[in-house]
Amino acid sequence: MSKAKVNQEVCIGCGTCEALCPNVFKLKDGKAQVVAEECGDCNCQEVVESCPVGAITIEK
Repeated sequence: MSKAKVNQEVCIGCGTCEALCPNVFKLKDGKAQVVAEECGDCNCQEVVESCPVGAITIEK
């Protein structure tokens, strides 16, 4: 399993990650937060590639 991380310094709070993977990402205080330890049912790699500012990384 992979673990997602959000760089709070870079995140612009666009909500793309939450739309693609709502079980792992939620917006809080205008920034994305990781709310689940691991990417399970969704494609977190797609989230990484879709983030317009590159704020999301996946640790294997």
